[in-house]
Amino acid sequence: MAHPATRHSTDQIYSVLRSDVISGALKPREAMSEARMAMRFGVSRTPVREAFKRLVDEGFLVAVPQVGTFVAPIDLAAVRDSQFVRETLECRTVVLAAQRIGDADCRRLAAQVEEQAEAVRRQDLSEIFRLDEVFHAEISRIAGHRAVWSMIEGVKAQMDRVRCLSLETPSWSEVILNEHRIIAACVMKHDARGAEAAMRAHLRTVFATIDTIAKNHADAFDDSRLAHEAS
Repeated sequence: MAHPATRHSTDQIYSVLRSDVISGALKPREAMSEARMAMRFGVSRTPVREAFKRLVDEGFLVAVPQVGTFVAPIDLAAVRDSQFVRETLECRTVVLAAQRIGDADCRRLAAQVEEQAEAVRRQDLSEIFRLDEVFHAEISRIAGHRAVWSMIEGVKAQMDRVRCLSLETPSWSEVILNEHRIIAACVMKHDARGAEAAMRAHLRTVFATIDTIAKNHADAFDDSRLAHEAS
């Protein structure tokens, strides 16, 4: 059993590295060094090794015997699974939100959309991503099903990696903002059918442009090279 201090360090290292992989701060196929990460976090190699193992198990890193550990390329199959889960759950959730939203919720949702607009004007990518998460979580809260967003968070990591790549194009963040405006407007008008259609279109936006994103970031996507080396 790990010492409490080691476990704490492992959890922190895991969380930071996971976020770095999703945001692209750690690039797909980038070599990962236990020694370098131990120095970065000011710990021994043991908690780093444990964090690496968790990230390998979850598909964020790939361990190649006799070669090393690398950031895994984006798994397109997992992206498709994530899109399916999100569409199935969120299209139902947004219908409930449109049916149940009250005046206070309307004001809160409208304020969140305007906060997103300000982040887009500044092209603050980390804030745009954070507020996108807040928007979708808020829809679940209004619907009375907070746990739905927790479930989605468990399966959407690979899709998030694609979303972060897409946000590097300024016009893309404006597309996402406009789609959020449409969803919010439908929800606030109690237009359940319109909200469902808008949410479905929104969730399919990233998936519909994967070919373009993959062309512009070819090295970021899986091509079986690392998997073959690891077998």
